[in-house]
Amino acid sequence: MPPDYQAWPRGHRGKMAAMPRRIERDEVRRLLDQGAQLVEVLPKEEFDEEHLPGAINIPLRRIDARAGELLDSSRPVVVYCWDDP
Repeated sequence: MPPDYQAWPRGHRGKMAAMPRRIERDEVRRLLDQGAQLVEVLPKEEFDEEHLPGAINIPLRRIDARAGELLDSSRPVVVYCWDDP
């Protein structure tokens, strides 16, 4: 099963938009080519087992608390969860 991607595009004055939206693989590639940040939201143990190249790990339970310190608010963010059924 492919990952489920969502993106937080830049909003007003470079701040992240409040609502993510689902995007397709081609748009993920385009955003990454333009400097987007790739975030895997599964727990660290699962991230360590497998993740996409260039991704950083911010577990979903910690994303609100850690995003401000780990992400550049002037760049788009692509969040994904690769969870095998």
